[in-house]
Amino acid sequence: MKSLLRISILFSLLLIASTARSQVLISLLFGEKLNSDKIEFGLVGGFNWSDLNGLDNTKYLSNFNLGFYFHFKVHPNSYISTGVLVKSALGATGLPTYPIDIAEFDSVFVDGKLTKKIKYFHVPILYQYRIKQIVYFEAGIQVGLRSAAQDIFTKSDFGGDVEYIRNTRKEFAPLDIGLLGGFGFKFRKKPKSMSIGLRYYHGLIDVSKVEGSSFQNSSIYLFFKVPIGVGKEKKVEVIEVIN
Repeated sequence: MKSLLRISILFSLLLIASTARSQVLISLLFGEKLNSDKIEFGLVGGFNWSDLNGLDNTKYLSNFNLGFYFHFKVHPNSYISTGVLVKSALGATGLPTYPIDIAEFDSVFVDGKLTKKIKYFHVPILYQYRIKQIVYFEAGIQVGLRSAAQDIFTKSDFGGDVEYIRNTRKEFAPLDIGLLGGFGFKFRKKPKSMSIGLRYYHGLIDVSKVEGSSFQNSSIYLFFKVPIGVGKEKKVEVIEVIN
């Protein structure tokens, strides 16, 4: 019961944490308590390259992401992997701009570049299978709760870059869900150690709420995992007693 209470408190605190510093602090405070023989807790972070399937002539948008993870052991080589990416964004760049009916604005950005950026709290739920505790494969779903969205207009002119950011939160669905799969490599042949891997996400939901527009999220993730609160293995001394 106490472990469940700690997990609930941690989850709530991380959802309201607005910076990576807050997340790292919470992880350091709770990490040792959340690790056990059947549970692994740690930080996950890396980079992702996202696109919006259904839109033409887009380019991948790169972002940094950060969160925490849990591995729940169900069999010697099988785990349920979940957690939350607290800092995470999807979208695409390289799109043509559109007019907003302000003459001065439209004249400046008519030949500019548009970036669509959607920020989420992402929750992956994966089945993970490990081979000799070194290589693992995982597959499942990922659910995203939209927290913010922006259309970013940029134009290289006037001796520098001009930028305008428009709040588009209401133009995107509050939830996203899709398929997630990938593989990873552990740095040590132990149940709990740092690892690196790749994942691919394919959204199944039309996330656009704008009439006449339809697209789904997709993303490639390069991730690093670092377990928190994992101490050194205790050595057990065997003393032989001779009668």
